[in-house]
Amino acid sequence: MKDNYASEIDRIDLNILRLLQDNGRLTNAELAQRVNVSAATCHRRTQRLFDEGYIKSVRALVDPKRLGLNTLVMVGIVLDRSTPESIAAFEAAVDVLDAILDCDLVAGDFDYLLRLRVKDMEDYHHFLAQNLIALPGVRQARTFFVVREVKTNAPMKF
Repeated sequence: MKDNYASEIDRIDLNILRLLQDNGRLTNAELAQRVNVSAATCHRRTQRLFDEGYIKSVRALVDPKRLGLNTLVMVGIVLDRSTPESIAAFEAAVDVLDAILDCDLVAGDFDYLLRLRVKDMEDYHHFLAQNLIALPGVRQARTFFVVREVKTNAPMKF
């Protein structure tokens, strides 16, 4: 768990990470009680975990279906070429498209794997025609519609 920038973390730090990963709304007092340290110690440790990058952010997990975004789509992207310039141009263009939740450079049949949310298949078709195929360097986009989400945003086990 150690990298060149962070100090060692111990069992208490790992417990703090586990608890916050399961429930980011825990108060410092609740967290301190659960890991069996004082509130001041817990606050210092939690702040250090933020400062050293173990905790990247705290966000609400919003139900996309409540917002009408009922369709989850995975898209495999193949670029025309894999130069540093074409990769940078593609990644910059993807970064501003709100429907794209995740974009990962992958090894295998695709250069990138995208995960996005749209209202329905018609909404995706519009997004594909107006946005995805117009991205810099895109040679091919292969679409996979998710039929059922089995495991999503599961907490990491460590």
